[in-house]
Amino acid sequence: MSEYILECGNLIKNYGNKKVLKGINLSFAKGKIIGLLGPNGSGKTTFIKIAAGLLKQTGGEIKIDNKKIGIETKAIVSYLPERTYLENSMRVVDTIKFFKDFYSDFDEVKALNMLQKLNINISDSLKTMSKGTKEKVQLILVMSRNAKIYFLDEPIAGVDPAARDYIINTIINNYNENSTIVISTHLISDIENILDEVVFIKNGEITLHKNVDEIREENGKSIDSLFREVFKC
Repeated sequence: MSEYILECGNLIKNYGNKKVLKGINLSFAKGKIIGLLGPNGSGKTTFIKIAAGLLKQTGGEIKIDNKKIGIETKAIVSYLPERTYLENSMRVVDTIKFFKDFYSDFDEVKALNMLQKLNINISDSLKTMSKGTKEKVQLILVMSRNAKIYFLDEPIAGVDPAARDYIINTIINNYNENSTIVISTHLISDIENILDEVVFIKNGEITLHKNVDEIREENGKSIDSLFREVFKC
């Protein structure tokens, strides 16, 4: 049995003549929290969508839990998109039913407990909620699955610092220690303390994939500082 939950070789994605992913080679170990870091347009979301089974690659291979992307992998992948896909007309209780019907690994009790801690009434409609509260609801649903790998695309973008703290705590306190979490973000200073590894991606190519402690030891600087130096932020 492989020690890796995700493996890809020479992964390519083109949109017409535009090359978005240019032959990516990556392996993600089980039980890690990994930061997928890069400027806008670097290919982060495209990579995540391919891994989540929402996009088909142009070339190369990608496997999750030693399986090609398909029905079997969708059952073990929990995906948080950058933008909410929940209908405004839904009540929170409807979203719970939606997840329960779709995913056999959804833990309704866990979801209800997290919602209760936030004083979110399950009878409330999403259209009455602020953007930040809606994002918390969707994160709770995603993290209430007992998945093998979680892909979180910009989970703390567009919310206030207090909400960021809640989201980060929700992420680290509500997943199986044998699962892997991949977080795509440009707000590195907020999450770098929870990361085990980072992947730097630029113009569809991997420029760095390393253990966080090794980076700090070798460079004598934070991940955020190194990122700003590499990408000239």
